[in-house]
Amino acid sequence: MKRYFPILKSILLYVLLTGATILMSFPLFWMISSSLKTVEETNSPGIVWIPEQPTLEAYTGIFQNENFLRSYFNSVFYVTLSLVGTLISIAAVAYAFSRIEWPGRNIVFFLMLSTMMIPPQALIVPQYVFFNKLDWIGTFNPLIIPGYFAGGAAMIFLLRQAMAQIPKELDESAFVDGANHIQIWWEIILPLVKAPLATVATFLFVGLWNSLLTPLIYLQTIDLYTLPVYVSTLYNINLTTQPWPTIMTSAVLTTVPLIIVFFLAQRYILESVVVSGLKG
Repeated sequence: MKRYFPILKSILLYVLLTGATILMSFPLFWMISSSLKTVEETNSPGIVWIPEQPTLEAYTGIFQNENFLRSYFNSVFYVTLSLVGTLISIAAVAYAFSRIEWPGRNIVFFLMLSTMMIPPQALIVPQYVFFNKLDWIGTFNPLIIPGYFAGGAAMIFLLRQAMAQIPKELDESAFVDGANHIQIWWEIILPLVKAPLATVATFLFVGLWNSLLTPLIYLQTIDLYTLPVYVSTLYNINLTTQPWPTIMTSAVLTTVPLIIVFFLAQRYILESVVVSGLKG
């Protein structure tokens, strides 16, 4: 009986993982299925799991919607600029905390980590007043510019831990060869933390792409709406004007970039987890 125990354990594990996968994938399945249904099927009293006559009418209609296309471009524009600025700035700060000795470094690092205990909701009003005085309301500036000042203590901590594990002898050899800190950071350290950097970039992308509250506060015209804001407006208006297939189609198209980014970065994320586990 004991020799069959590992086999039974593996079977049970696979059954549990398969069930969890199906459960977690159900919202995505329902979203895609509903986007291919007719309006009559989505409004029927019974549950239609799979459309009897799948149609792409909602997709062709959404791609002819100028507001949707504009919101898609707005999301790509805002996320790209914010992601690049945030990633470069937090990588530079992580390098300063991990590779450079300077007075008060540990105190500043502790204070930075302490900001993680501040609820984001507590900063909404003072941030709005600050950006209003800068006359940034109704622009992308409040969404993009703060990222260039290394926003995100948790991401800085993750990169700082990864950089701290690199031997300091590499820096010393580079200094002997005449390199400065910027060259060491860009040409030596960043390539060695490629996996943690990709992990951080993925987390940042998901957070920025799905962000609803901040764009809803500062982008006050439909011309500036990002995808989450635009999709939420579709849901809040009369469903006879914007039926469920249209709403689900916009949700599917919003989810596609997240799936693509995850599959592209999956190898680096797993590598980062494995390396962290081995060195931890």
